[in-house]
Amino acid sequence: MRVLMFGWEFPPHISGGLGTASYGLTKGMATLDDLEVIFVVPKAFGDEDQTMVRLVGANQVQMSFRKVYYKGFRRSLETIEVTSRIVPYTDPEDFWRMTRSEVAGYKMFVQTDSKGLVDFSGKYEGNLMDEINKYAIVASVIAEENEFDIIHAHDWLAYPAGIAAMEVSGKPLVIHVHATDFDRSGGSVNPDVYRIEKNGMDAASKIITVSNLTRDIVIHKYFINPDKVETVYNAVEPVKISERLMIKKGFDEKVVTFLGRITMQKGPEYFIEAAYKVLQVMDNVRFVMAGSGDIMERMMRRAAALKITDRFHFTGFLKGVDVFSLLDMSDVYIMPSVSEPFGISPLEAMQSNVPVIISKQSGVAEILTHAVKTDFWDIDAMADSIYGILNYPALANMFIKKGKEEVIRFKWDNSARHVKEIYTRVIENK
Repeated sequence: MRVLMFGWEFPPHISGGLGTASYGLTKGMATLDDLEVIFVVPKAFGDEDQTMVRLVGANQVQMSFRKVYYKGFRRSLETIEVTSRIVPYTDPEDFWRMTRSEVAGYKMFVQTDSKGLVDFSGKYEGNLMDEINKYAIVASVIAEENEFDIIHAHDWLAYPAGIAAMEVSGKPLVIHVHATDFDRSGGSVNPDVYRIEKNGMDAASKIITVSNLTRDIVIHKYFINPDKVETVYNAVEPVKISERLMIKKGFDEKVVTFLGRITMQKGPEYFIEAAYKVLQVMDNVRFVMAGSGDIMERMMRRAAALKITDRFHFTGFLKGVDVFSLLDMSDVYIMPSVSEPFGISPLEAMQSNVPVIISKQSGVAEILTHAVKTDFWDIDAMADSIYGILNYPALANMFIKKGKEEVIRFKWDNSARHVKEIYTRVIENK
């Protein structure tokens, strides 16, 4: 079975939750017999790990490019074919009537270089909608030039690419919902993003969600038949001791860590308020907020207003070994997310022997037993949990021991096996 998979992130250049999950799942798939994955990203940099997957960058795919011989010219002319919505001999009203059906599709101009290649930033910057549309155009070319049995599109940015590949090939589409705009926006959804998400869900033969929390959103907010939606939980990539620096703190104070994007969705303000409460009764503890995001400056101002900056540290964005170095120095990890489709970082903390506190409003809370769970808004309960773990070694050791035993079960091999079962059912029912 060959899978044509579209994503937006792939380590090491983009290593957010989406990239981590995509990489982990493809590694798990590589352990299964009779399963081959072609993984497409908007921009490939050339240094990605391709031992487990064939990686294709949309920026490396040549569009329609050929030589045409015209009478009267000594040399052949190299031309690039693109579709055009230019209609001759028509007035504006007729033009819009004739072409409006194409506005939401993939028939648009695409700028290429002299080799017929389309440029992508590969990030979340600039005109993102334009990048998504270009990605869909190139996806249709990739689908024409490759043999495969099923299409798999990760998250909303890749849904139009998946649809384009489906329309060209006639192969079934599976979409993977890692998050919805209801999670990212706090409920104030972007209508353009919602439309893309809804179109992907309607077009797909099957929808995979990373938690039952997300499954319920898909069913009730996007009005999708429950039979079409199936949960496959994420997992965690084991980290070898040899790959870790194992840095020691170098000081006696306890360390409480927040690790993630500093956005409203992740609940950083609740972490700061809980830190303030803990610091009223303890002075041998430091709080670390690792990450970056659109409300980082606001969080800095709030920490300053509470006069806790001598005990509160902002590291900026961390990745790779730096993440695990911070976890090695941490005594408590906390994820106070307002809306978290899953959340891989608590699993990484547990495998690093760190007790975790997570919000009940997270997908990972569905599968974890040996973690403290509080409502994201309940800063008193959060502060009490932090205080208890820091001051009662027996409690901390129990969470460390049981958590380590529990997290071993969450392997990408198991997630991959579940996804393959879904593929088989979709292909058989086509």
